[in-house]
Amino acid sequence: MSGPRRLLPWLHYPVVVTAVFVAFAWLQARGASLVLSTYVPIVLAAFAVTLLERRFPYRLAWRPPADEIRLDLMFLTVIQLAWPPLIGFLFVHLLVEPARALDLPIVSLWPHAWPIWIQAVMMVLAVDFMRYWLHRFAHENDTMWRLHAVHHSVEQLYWLNTARFHPIEKTLQMTLDSLPFLLMGVDERVLALYYLAYSSNGFFQHCNIDVRYGVLNYVVGSAETHRWHHSRVPRESNANYGNTVIIWDVLFGTWFLPANRQIAELGLRERDYPKSFLGLMGAPFRR
Repeated sequence: MSGPRRLLPWLHYPVVVTAVFVAFAWLQARGASLVLSTYVPIVLAAFAVTLLERRFPYRLAWRPPADEIRLDLMFLTVIQLAWPPLIGFLFVHLLVEPARALDLPIVSLWPHAWPIWIQAVMMVLAVDFMRYWLHRFAHENDTMWRLHAVHHSVEQLYWLNTARFHPIEKTLQMTLDSLPFLLMGVDERVLALYYLAYSSNGFFQHCNIDVRYGVLNYVVGSAETHRWHHSRVPRESNANYGNTVIIWDVLFGTWFLPANRQIAELGLRERDYPKSFLGLMGAPFRR
């Protein structure tokens, strides 16, 4: 591998993620709506990751078959695009608006006067702290694992299977990464920046790209660490619970990235786990 090409694995992640936030700031500066400023960079990031997976795959064996792509597109459409607005609507009308009507002192808990970008970093850290414990509990509790096993049913990692979650688990996640911040009246721009970080990092976290993170493996939820989280070996997969950042794994002793060896098989020990969308919806309730 030539010198410049040898540098590419170190550049894929920082270049794309930086471009996402630059695009957001550029669109906002030109008066674009917040929805447009958020979703255009996310779509461009998904497109860039797709191209990188085709051009610089980490493993050719992880290239998904057509039926797997169709399945993950179903999860993307139903669980990640259609489900959150419905749950958000219920949150607002059943919890947020009644709380505001009672004039509870929840809003004062958030530093609204701080710069937007600092608030966004705070939100990333706070959400990941809460979701770290939810994620860890999902691996340590049999009932929660039934839900979370849907996400671990993938046997090859590529960016689209970041969408594969059971709707009940997705709802639990939203009670941590959406509801508290809606109750506190956090600025919509902060929510948008969090979503940008969560989405763009998540694309890479599950990607099939030859990518290197170096010291960033101790900061962000990286592809290099997350691949071990999807190992078929429980002592390897019960680690690296971080989503956008991984600093809570470092602090609480669950960071795992062995040197000089690569991940073997991915997925569940249960070889006959359902493979269809409806089968995965019912899988947590099987005996």
